[in-house]
Amino acid sequence: MARTTVPLTLDLLETLDAPCRSCLFWEREPVHRDGLTGPERAREKEAWISEVLREWGSCGRVVLVDGVPVGYLLYAPPAFVPGAGAFPTAPVSADAVLLTTAWVRPEYAGGGLGRLLVQGMARDLVGRDNIRAVEAFARTGRAIPRAGTSTECVVPVEFLARVGFKTHRAHPRTPRMRMEMRSLVTWRGEVEAAWERIVGVVRRPKPAPTPVSRETGSPRT
Repeated sequence: MARTTVPLTLDLLETLDAPCRSCLFWEREPVHRDGLTGPERAREKEAWISEVLREWGSCGRVVLVDGVPVGYLLYAPPAFVPGAGAFPTAPVSADAVLLTTAWVRPEYAGGGLGRLLVQGMARDLVGRDNIRAVEAFARTGRAIPRAGTSTECVVPVEFLARVGFKTHRAHPRTPRMRMEMRSLVTWRGEVEAAWERIVGVVRRPKPAPTPVSRETGSPRT
């Protein structure tokens, strides 16, 4: 089973059957998103992604299994995420990017794809100026549906803890968690080192055959 991550594009977003596909909880103010129809929310989501891609750069990763998109995550500077202001543990630190959404199809849960997505995010973020960390608002307990939104778009605290985030500001329901960029750098180095080992094995040259004597037909010694 081939697994990889690629940068998020609008085409890939269209193919994802994700509950957050048309949710604007993070991307728009409540007064803007309330009352929109499903198709209108989907168009607004696409417009938001296009804006961030144009003004800031890559803002998401999609995980592919045998070429099929099965999960994704989104991240952006806090200035692009007005929905973050609704959390009691806001605001996001000035030196951090905000991870808003991480989702994998239920049938692929527990297979390490979430960690693979975070590693892809690390490759995107390492080297960008003035970014020292990634932060995320986490949820404890089960997701609670809301009209026009889905709290499944709020990442579970257990997942964030597993991939290296630590509590930065505690709260019983929505703690703000943080992963320092140096941790992402370490992850990136580990991933790239593992890839180089794999490539080295594939490219390792085979030993040259032993020359054979024309006279005896036997290998030379």
